[in-house]
Amino acid sequence: MKPILPVLLLLLFALPALADDVNYPLDAPAPDGRRPGGTIAEDRPAPPLAADENKDIRRERAYPEQPPTIPHTIAGYRIDTNSNKCLSCHSRANSARVQAPMISITHYMDRDGQALAAVAPRRYFCVQCHVPQKDVQPLVGNTFEDIDKILQRDAAAGKSASNDDGTSTGNP
Repeated sequence: MKPILPVLLLLLFALPALADDVNYPLDAPAPDGRRPGGTIAEDRPAPPLAADENKDIRRERAYPEQPPTIPHTIAGYRIDTNSNKCLSCHSRANSARVQAPMISITHYMDRDGQALAAVAPRRYFCVQCHVPQKDVQPLVGNTFEDIDKILQRDAAAGKSASNDDGTSTGNP
């Protein structure tokens, strides 16, 4: 065991010294995530943030139980333990007056399903689930279809696969 220890120590100190002799170019092009251009070693400024959508129209939801997105800017809104600017329009008391959608009744229930007079503490911070949208192109393509579109397509395909007498041809 004793003769192996000096050899291991020698290798431990010799390998980093040998690795220094390899000359890697620091400016070689390399992938850098989704930001175009540059190299790994080069610092480039981040692209500017896109402005929030401010269309004030309801967006279609992409999947069941998806929280609604925020269709307007919330820049400058105070949402903390002492104040929630969203409730000035969307609370039960104010929504009819300002013609804003009232927050869901589930936001007025505790975790045991008991109704509360005010918004439940676990639902108080809106931006945990609800987010404003940006008017930008997606980074990657998306071929997602919601279940309604799939069912409609399957129903249309089923009609074309049946005979005049209503019997199936056996084709999917």
